[in-house]
Amino acid sequence: MKTTMAKANEVDRKWYVIDAEDKVLGRLATEVATLLRGKHKPIYTPHVDTGDFVIVINADKVKLTGTKWDNKIHASHTGYPGGRREVVYKEIREKHPERVIEYAVKGMLPKSRLGRSMFGKLKVYAGPNHPHEAQKPEVYEV
Repeated sequence: MKTTMAKANEVDRKWYVIDAEDKVLGRLATEVATLLRGKHKPIYTPHVDTGDFVIVINADKVKLTGTKWDNKIHASHTGYPGGRREVVYKEIREKHPERVIEYAVKGMLPKSRLGRSMFGKLKVYAGPNHPHEAQKPEVYEV
């Protein structure tokens, strides 16, 4: 019996909608990352993007446990000496609520060209509406 390797042009991609209202951030992000990578499919191949498109709605209503809204920090670097920037998650939620989910999912994907292409299939919206009705997305329960 031979092991089959998926080819990029043979992958059948679906669209899923996930409602993030009252979901814990980390548990939601692991499900989204699994769908983006394609690990839920029997044709999963590590070096091929076999994942599906994921739409996350109500990103502004996601939960963090404990006091993480006040204590959890997102750090980035500008590339210049002394260019470390730190932002508390409460500020991120106020200005750009969809980035809270994006940062969590991006950290769970591969750090390569393949991971960046997988991340491109994630669409996050703060409210309950999204412009992807033409793709006929299926509701995915987390």
